[in-house]
Amino acid sequence: MNVQQLENELWEAADQLRANSRLTAAEYSMPVLGLIFLRHADNRFKAYLPAIEADIPPQMPAAQREALIKLGFQGKAAIYLPEAARFDRIVSLPQGAKVGEIIDAAMDAVEADYPVLSGALPRGYAAFEPDLLAELVKIFDRPAIKAAIGDVFGRIYEYFLNKFAMSGAQEGGEFFTPPSLVRMIVNVIEPDHGLVLDPACGSAGMFVQTGHFIEDVRHAVVNDSVTFHGQEKSDTNTKLARMNLVVHGLDASNIRQGNTFYDQAEHLIGQCDYVMANPPFNVDGVDTKKVEAQVDEAGRLPFGLPGTNAKTGAISNANSLWIQYFYAYLNDTGRAGFVMASSASDAGNKDRDIREQLVKTGHVDVMMAIGNKFFYTRSLPCTLWFFDKGKPQDLQDQVLMIDARNVYHVVSARSHVFTDEQLANLNAIVWLYRGEREKFIALVARYQRQVDDWLASLPVRIEADTAAVRALAAPLQTFASQTTLAELNADQAEDALITQAQLDTFKAELATAQTDAHAADSIAALLTACTQARAAIGQADLSDHAAQVALQATLDALAPQLKATGKLLEARHKQWLKLLDTAEKQLRARSSKAFDGKAARDAKRALLPADSKKNEAPTVRDAALEALKQAAYFIHQVHWLHSRFPQALFEDVPGLCKAVSIDDIATNDYSLTPGRYVGVAAVAKDDEDDFAETLRGIHAELTELNDKAVELAGRIAGNFEELLG
Repeated sequence: MNVQQLENELWEAADQLRANSRLTAAEYSMPVLGLIFLRHADNRFKAYLPAIEADIPPQMPAAQREALIKLGFQGKAAIYLPEAARFDRIVSLPQGAKVGEIIDAAMDAVEADYPVLSGALPRGYAAFEPDLLAELVKIFDRPAIKAAIGDVFGRIYEYFLNKFAMSGAQEGGEFFTPPSLVRMIVNVIEPDHGLVLDPACGSAGMFVQTGHFIEDVRHAVVNDSVTFHGQEKSDTNTKLARMNLVVHGLDASNIRQGNTFYDQAEHLIGQCDYVMANPPFNVDGVDTKKVEAQVDEAGRLPFGLPGTNAKTGAISNANSLWIQYFYAYLNDTGRAGFVMASSASDAGNKDRDIREQLVKTGHVDVMMAIGNKFFYTRSLPCTLWFFDKGKPQDLQDQVLMIDARNVYHVVSARSHVFTDEQLANLNAIVWLYRGEREKFIALVARYQRQVDDWLASLPVRIEADTAAVRALAAPLQTFASQTTLAELNADQAEDALITQAQLDTFKAELATAQTDAHAADSIAALLTACTQARAAIGQADLSDHAAQVALQATLDALAPQLKATGKLLEARHKQWLKLLDTAEKQLRARSSKAFDGKAARDAKRALLPADSKKNEAPTVRDAALEALKQAAYFIHQVHWLHSRFPQALFEDVPGLCKAVSIDDIATNDYSLTPGRYVGVAAVAKDDEDDFAETLRGIHAELTELNDKAVELAGRIAGNFEELLG
C-alpha cells in the first residue's frame, strides 16, 4: 500500500474532527481508534473468510453456517466478526440512521464474543454528530485503508496520537516503535517458543511481529508456541494492546497495567525465553527508595543502581534500570532485544560500571546502531541491544558490532525505513557471526531466484511497452500524412497560423523516431542476454556457494544493461509523448479529421506513470520499468552480500561490522557504541544504490522545505492583504 496516501486520507479524517466536532481531541481519540479497530478487524476477517466458507456446504442453513464460520476462525490470525460489527453493514447504513448507537452495539457484540476485550473497546459514539460520524466511517472505507496490511493498527495509532497531540503519545520519552526496528529485533532474537515478555508493550507491536515470524518463518501456530506477557503503565495503552492482539487472533489475557519501575512482576524474573521492548528513553525522576530493594544478584537490578540526582535524590536516568530489567527477566538460555537511546551505550559514572558488569557476563550478543528518522514522530538515532544467555562458548568473549546508520530507505524527508532486503541483509551478518552459513546461502539463492522471476516477465512487459509506442505512433503518422495546412489554419487569426516549416519539422521528427533502430537493437540485445542469464540460473546449483558466486558474475554483467534499457525506454516514452504534445498544442491536431484523439489518449495513458494518489493501477510503462528495476535491484542485493562476505563466512567489514573482544571493549572504557569499533568504510564505486538513497533523502527534504516555503509565502501574502484592509 501507499503509506503516504494512507496518511493523507487519515489526516482528512483528523481535519473533519478538528473542524466540525464539538468534542475535544481527548474525547474523540479512543472512539476514532475504535473505528480503526473495527476496520482492521474487518480487513483480516475478510482475508480468511473465503477459505473458511469454501469448506461449508452451500445448502447449509444460515444459522448453522454462521456458527461454522465462527468455529473456523479458531486458531486463525484474525477474529470472527459478528454481523452486527462488520464494517460493510455500518458503511451501508441509510441516511438518518443512528450511526453512533449502531457502532456502540457493534462494540458490544465483539466484546460478547471476546471477553478479554471487556472494557477495552470504546463507546459513546452517540456523542458524535451523526453526519460527521457517517463521513468518518466512509473515509475509513476507502481503498487505501481497506488494503492496509501489517501492523497497521500500531502505525495508525501513533499517527493519530501525533496529529491530535493527545496526552501520552510522547510523554517521558515514549515513542511508537517503528515496524522496521520491531522486525529487526524479532529477526535477531527469533522468538518462537515459551514465554515472551514486553514490559513496555505500548500497542503490542512486538507481539504482533512475533506472531508473523512464527507463522511465516517457523510455519507454526502462534498461540500453541508462545505465551505473551505485556505490561503498560497507561490504561489506554493496555486497552490498545489487547485490541491489537485480539484483532490478530493472538492471546491477550496476560496484558496487564502497571508501572514497570515499581511493579516487578516477580513471577517472571529469570523465567522468560524472550524479552523485547522499546522502553521510554532517558526517564528521570524514578523514586530511588522504591527501586533500591530490587538490587540483588537474583533480582531485577543485579548490577546495582544507576546515578541519582544530587538535588532530588531520584534516579537521574532510568536507561540502566531498563537494561538490567531486560537481562534479569531472561532464563538461562533466554534472548533479549530492545531499543535504547544511543547515549546509553557510552554513558559514564555508575552507568558505565553497570555496563562493565554486563559485558563481563559474556551475554551481550549484538549491538546495532540505527540512524536518524526511523521514529515516526521524532528524528533521533538509537541503538538496538541484544542479549543471549545461551550464547555458544566460542562467542562468549566477543560482541558483534553493526553500524547500520548508513543503511536505510527514504520514505519522506521525515521518515526512513528498512526495506525487506535491508532487514534480511543485516540479519545475514548475524547469521554468519553465529556460524549459520546455510541461512546466508539460502538468502542469496532466494535473491537469485527473484532475479530469474523478474527476467522471465521482461519479454512480455517490454513487448507491451513497444506495442503502446506503436499505438501512439499510428495516429500521429496518420495525422502527419493526411492533414493539410488549410485544415489546421481554418478560421484562425493571422498571428495564430501554423507554417509549413512547423509541419515539416514535426514530420521530420516523427520520421526520425520511427526509423530509430537503436532502441530496437538494444532491447533485442538485452532480451538475448536475459535468456542466457536465465539459462545460467536454471543450470546453477543454488544451494552451493561456489555456484552462486559463478552465477553472480553473469548477473553482475547483466545489471548495467538492465539499467541502460530502463533509461532507453524512458527516453523513448519522453520522445513520443513530446511528439504528441507538439501535435496537439502546436499543430492543433484535434481540429484535424485525420487525428484519432481517443487512440492517442489511450496510448498516452499507457506510457505515463500511474497516479498513486488516485490509487491507479500500474500502467504498461510502469510494468516494464518495474521489471527492469527489480531485476537489477535483486542482482545488487547479492552483490552487496558477496562483496562484503565473499566466502560466505563472517569477517570484519570496515564501516559496517566487527566482532569485538571483551578486552577491546575494556580498552574502550566499556563503550558499546558500534561506530567506535567498526571504523569507516572505503568509498565503494559500485554502491550507487546507497548513493541514490542519499540523493533521494536530500530531494525529499528539499521538496518538503519548498512546500513549506510556498505555504509560508501564502500566509505572509494573506496577512499583508489583511493589514492593507
